[in-house]
Amino acid sequence: MVAASAAAAAAKEAALAASVAAKDAAVAAATAKEAALVASVAAKDAAVAAATAKEAAASALAAALNAKKAAAVAATAGEAAAAAAAAAAAAAAAAAVQASKKRKFHAINDQDGDPPGRGTTDDQDLISLLPDDVLGSIVSLLPTKERARTQAVSRRWRPLWRSIPLDLAVDYKLKSKDHMTVDMIPKILSGHPGPARRFSLWLVVSDCADEIGGWLGSQALDNLQELELTYSRLYGDRKTLYLLPSSAFRFAPTLRVAKFRGCNFPNFVVPKFPCLKQLTLDSVTISEDVLQSMISGSPALESLELKDNLGMSRLCISSRTLKSLGFCADRRSGGIFLQELFIEYAPLLERLLPLDPKNGPPIIRVILAPKLKILGILSEDITELHFGTTVFQKMIVVGLTAKFHTMRVLVLDSVGPNLDAVIKFLKCFPCLERLYVIFQKLSHPWMVMNNVRKYDQPIECLELHLKKVVFKNYDGTKISSIGFTQFFVLNAKVLKEMKITLPYHPQEKCFADQHTLLRINDRASRDAQIELEFVVKEDFTHNRYTHDLSMADLFDMSSSGCFSCS
Repeated sequence: MVAASAAAAAAKEAALAASVAAKDAAVAAATAKEAALVASVAAKDAAVAAATAKEAAASALAAALNAKKAAAVAATAGEAAAAAAAAAAAAAAAAAVQASKKRKFHAINDQDGDPPGRGTTDDQDLISLLPDDVLGSIVSLLPTKERARTQAVSRRWRPLWRSIPLDLAVDYKLKSKDHMTVDMIPKILSGHPGPARRFSLWLVVSDCADEIGGWLGSQALDNLQELELTYSRLYGDRKTLYLLPSSAFRFAPTLRVAKFRGCNFPNFVVPKFPCLKQLTLDSVTISEDVLQSMISGSPALESLELKDNLGMSRLCISSRTLKSLGFCADRRSGGIFLQELFIEYAPLLERLLPLDPKNGPPIIRVILAPKLKILGILSEDITELHFGTTVFQKMIVVGLTAKFHTMRVLVLDSVGPNLDAVIKFLKCFPCLERLYVIFQKLSHPWMVMNNVRKYDQPIECLELHLKKVVFKNYDGTKISSIGFTQFFVLNAKVLKEMKITLPYHPQEKCFADQHTLLRINDRASRDAQIELEFVVKEDFTHNRYTHDLSMADLFDMSSSGCFSCS
C-alpha cells in the first residue's frame, strides 16, 4: 500500500514536471519564432541598407566625376565666375531695393485699411533675412559707390557697408555714372568708420593737389593694406613737381602693396615697412638713399618694379626675400636716371626683368642670385652684363668662366639675328628650357650674319633641356633668319614646340613656303610642332606681370593675330 502511494506521488510529480517542461518548451518555441522573425526583418533591413549603400556609392562616384568636370570648367572660367558673382551681388542688392520699395508700398496700403502682412511670397524681402556675414559678402562684391548706396535699402542693411573693410578706388578716366568721382571721396571717408583694405587714386593732380594729404589722414584709412597713388598731369602741367604727402607714410606698419606714379618723394629717411610685399615706383623722382632705405626697411618684400624713375644713377639691391625685380630707366627726360643696377645679395631672386633695355640701365651686375630662373629682355643696349665672373658686352661674351644651371627662361633682343651670340648664352645657361628671340633689323643693311647650321662641340642645353623656342618679328625673306631658325630645327634634340610670328600679313603661299623651308628630314626632334602666325609686332617691353609670382613663364602670352593663319 505504502509502495503504491509513493509511486502515485512520484507519478504526480513527474506529470507536474512534464507540464512545466512543456510550458518552457512552448515559451522557447515562441521566443525562437520571434527571434527568427527579428532575424528575417534584420536580414531585409541589411539587404535594403546594402542596396542603399550601393546606390550611395554610385551617386558618390557620379558626384566625384561631376565635381571633376566642374573643377575643370571653373579653372577655365575664373574671370567669368568672378563677374557672375559680382552680377549676383548687384542683382541681390537690386532685389533688396525692390523689396524695400514693396514694403513701403504695402505699409501705405496698410495705413489705408488693408490687413497687415497681406500679399504673396514675392512681396517679402527674403534677402534681408540672410545672416550678416552672407549679406556682408554680397555687399563686398559691389563697387564702392554701390556699397554705400545699399544703406538706402532698409534699416536692416544700413550697418552692413560700415562693417566691411573699405575698398575705395577712383579713376579719373572712368567717367560713367557707376564709378566713383573725386567729389565723393570726402563723403565716403567721413561716412565709413574703417578699417580700410585698399585706397587707389588715379587723378589729375592739379584738380586736387591740396586735398590728397587730408584724404590720406582720414581715420577711415587706418590699418590700410593697399595704397596706389597715380599723379596724372595735363600737358601744360608737366613741369610742376608734386610732393608725396608725408601722411602717405603713416600706413607703413600695415601696407602690403604700394604703388606710386608721377610724384616726388621727400628727401628724408622713410619709415620701415614690415609687411610690404609688392612695391611699384613708376615715373617718380626719388633719391638713391630714400629708395635704399625703403628696400632695406621692407623685410618681407617679394616683388619690386622700378620704371622710368629719376633721381638716382646707381642702385644696389640686397634683400633676403626678393623674388621678382622688374626695372627700366628713363633717358629721355634729361635728369638723373639709373645707369647701373647692382644685385649684391638676393638668395631668393627668381626673375630679373629689364623691362625696356633700350632705355637702360646700361650696366647690370649680378653677384649672388643662386635661384635665378627667368632673365630678359637682354639686348645690345645693355653695354655690360655681369654674372659673377662671366661678362657679356653688348651681348657678346668676353669671359665665360662660370655656368648658371638654374636658368630656365631667356629672352633676347637680337639684331640680325646673331646666332653666335645666342649660342654663347646657351652655353652659359646649360639647363635652359625656353628661349624667346625678338628679331630686329640690322643696323646697317649691308651687314650679313653668318648663321652656321652645325656646332663643333655638344651644347648641353640643345642636347637635353631646350623644349620651346619662340621667334618674334620673323622675316622669312632673309637668309640669315632662315639659317638661324633651321639651326634649332636641326640641333634641338628634345624640342617640343617652335612658334614663329610674322609682323606682317603674308599670303597663303608664303606660309606654305615657310613650312617647306623648316620641314627638314633630318631634324633633331621628330616631336617638334612648328607653328607660324601673323601677329602685330611685339617686343615684350614693359611686361605687366612682374608682381604675378604664380606665373612660371611671364612671356608665354597668347597671340592676338589672325586665327586663320595659325
